Amino acid sequence: MATRETYSIEIAGIKRELRLFEIKPGLRIAILNILGDTELVQACARELGKKLKKFEYDLLVTAEAKSIPLAHALSVETKKPYVILRKTYKPYMGDALKAETLSITTGQPQVLILDEKDRELIQNKKVVILDDVISTGSTLQGMRMILDKASASVVAEAAILTEGDRAEWMHILSLGHLPLFTD
Repeated sequence: MATRETYSIEIAGIKRELRLFEIKPGLRIAILNILGDTELVQACARELGKKLKKFEYDLLVTAEAKSIPLAHALSVETKKPYVILRKTYKPYMGDALKAETLSITTGQPQVLILDEKDRELIQNKKVVILDDVISTGSTLQGMRMILDKASASVVAEAAILTEGDRAEWMHILSLGHLPLFTD
């Protein structure tokens, strides 16, 4: 296997080497993959939990799949339930709400789906949107669209890291920022 260039970062007191991947000619991003990284997930949940203490909210909402462990750990930390917006519709989801986004990591349109059972849980509630990394904001926009359709109120948006134009993400509660790597 070829050696891949990395970007060193410290998040919530933990150091990681993030591998760089080209997403289009001349543009690379550092990939944070928290799946299976229990130490990092727990540390991030503790730190984001501290940042969320000043907000009044009922539940956490995230999109499938990489941020699921963060949502779970933050739910345990804050004692707030969480809802996962799915990317594939299954018949048991019933009368689900849908929104389409464009993923920076796949470069493909993706659908976010709110299960019928979770619609009732979210309706008229104050929610915090949660993600692992916010890059273009397309997933964030899709989550906002679904929450608006579900009559929920977004009181805060949080992520482990933001990426790209820092000024655009000043309102995001995050633990750090990733640059874009251009050739």
